[in-house]
Amino acid sequence: MGSTGSTAHVVLAGVVCGLVGFTSSFAVVLTGLQAVGASAEQAASGLLVLCVTMGLGCVLFSWRLRMPITMAWSTPGAALLAAATVPAGGFPTAVGAFVVCGVLIAMCGLVRPLERLVEAIPTGLASAMLAGVLLTLCVAPLRAVVASPAAIAPVMVTWLVLVAFARRWAVIGALVAAIVVMGVQGVFGRLDLTTAVPAVVPVAPTFDATALVAIALPLFVVTMTSQNIPGMAVLASFGFRPGMRAPLLYTGGATAVGAVGGAHAINLAAISAALAAGPEAHPDRSRRWVAGVACGFTYLAFGPLAGLVTAAARSAPEGLIETIAGLALLGTFAASAAAALADAPTREAGAVTLVVAASGVTVAGVGAAFWGLVAGIVVLAALRVERRRRHFRT
Repeated sequence: MGSTGSTAHVVLAGVVCGLVGFTSSFAVVLTGLQAVGASAEQAASGLLVLCVTMGLGCVLFSWRLRMPITMAWSTPGAALLAAATVPAGGFPTAVGAFVVCGVLIAMCGLVRPLERLVEAIPTGLASAMLAGVLLTLCVAPLRAVVASPAAIAPVMVTWLVLVAFARRWAVIGALVAAIVVMGVQGVFGRLDLTTAVPAVVPVAPTFDATALVAIALPLFVVTMTSQNIPGMAVLASFGFRPGMRAPLLYTGGATAVGAVGGAHAINLAAISAALAAGPEAHPDRSRRWVAGVACGFTYLAFGPLAGLVTAAARSAPEGLIETIAGLALLGTFAASAAAALADAPTREAGAVTLVVAASGVTVAGVGAAFWGLVAGIVVLAALRVERRRRHFRT
């Protein structure tokens, strides 16, 4: 019975990972695609292709490597697109830029120094970066319950009660409570079922030098620095080191091919990866790969249901989805913060990494998680110089 319960829990962790990954940022993806010229049908097609390519990647890599390898669409890339304008050639020109971005990502998989650089990241700093990026998500339930107590309080109370009496089922209980809240508020009765099944709409790419500079290069940079590198660091913080080459070759290739269906970019999951890779998924690290597979099948299930799920999540009470994510990640945040500050010689560097990663600052289009790692490495180098100077003086 215990083994069955553990298996159910790790599967649930993967389902939650996929659910959080999809619902937390699908609106940004749709907005970004439409901002660069996609029609509603083309944007829905892009969302479908993203779900399929992400899902296949999660299943294949997690099954083959026996590690919880999860993938996601490039949320910072979608945000970058949302702030862009329609290129001169319309959406086909944007699709051409997506293809080039995918090729660049795949090429990075062949550059071994990048793999060595990521694998050399100190575990304490990787944990600090993870704690920093999780902090803002973990405080979301508090903000949400103040803004919408009637919708959020039942979810939080359900989670708290189950933490006390059935901790392993606290997250699924919160999910069930959220569904009940949506039902009581009549969300499901207002859904338009005619948009439930999206179709793939092929787009022939065209290539323009201006669009490559304005879209392809920035999309490549933010996807690598804000998703792939932090995503690998998150895995490393939990003791998983699959190497960069194969994931980058897959995500780059899938991005280039998927672009023809309107998809902008996929990559290794970063924040949501902790749901499948962390101890909350399963106490035995060797069993957490099941969560990666479950996450992949969840994405695959969302593909044909993208229209319906999108409508339901859009109609959910404000802050409800963020509350589920924040509650699910509290344990992982606590473990990461503890690991970041546990080693006295690197504690200050870990603290700097955590603070910068939590700041949310964006410099040159690059997110705070990357700059947190950079800041932590710089401080760590300074601390090592200081220790050497003290050693020579004595």
